[in-house]
Amino acid sequence: MNLNQRIEHWLSDNKKAFRATGRPFVTLSYAQSLDGSIALRCDEPLALSGEQSLRLTHQLRSIHDGILVGIGTVLSDDPQLTVRHWVGQNPQPIVLDSQLRMPPKARLCCLPDKRCWVLTTVDDHGAVIEGLDITALQGDADGRVCLPHALQLLWNRGIKSLMVEGGASVISAFLSARLVDAVVLTITPQFVGGYKAVKDLEQTSRAALPKLNPFFSERLGDDLILWGNISYGDTAA
Repeated sequence: MNLNQRIEHWLSDNKKAFRATGRPFVTLSYAQSLDGSIALRCDEPLALSGEQSLRLTHQLRSIHDGILVGIGTVLSDDPQLTVRHWVGQNPQPIVLDSQLRMPPKARLCCLPDKRCWVLTTVDDHGAVIEGLDITALQGDADGRVCLPHALQLLWNRGIKSLMVEGGASVISAFLSARLVDAVVLTITPQFVGGYKAVKDLEQTSRAALPKLNPFFSERLGDDLILWGNISYGDTAA
């Protein structure tokens, strides 16, 4: 069994064992440099994945019901969030966009088989962007889309497994809220000195920090793939 098959079987077993109700199983997956950078700057994307790890990313997309990014990723990368380097179904694309900044000409607005779901805090019943399904949700204390409410909505809409790809604000928010269940991380052997994937997680003790337990690693082409389950430690420590 090769690495792609092992990771797919591992994720399948984890999804079957998932016991939380009312929200999807969440896999966090993205590519970073050795120093934790995911871009040169927050508005300047950088292609990091090698050919083989890019295929793995698209394989992971194909085995999740939904794929989620933040509006920052849309504005900087203009992604499609489809399966192109693997054979499989496209996941449901979802964008967190608290202030409804989604560009009408974004590629997510003209997908051939799905309408992108945009979750926002802007309660404007007249907001219409062709190709999008816009839903207003409760905001959190910082004015962003409340993640527990968002995940409950996705669960109710049939999304039982969700792949979260970024960007940094979304990655950090999911980790801070303890809503990540598994991680598949691509690490490229470069130092970038750029925009980091993880921001302040607002934890004051090492014991409370999220970690992979257990975790596994293997080289894939020129990249290192690190994967495992998330453990959130003892918040009282």
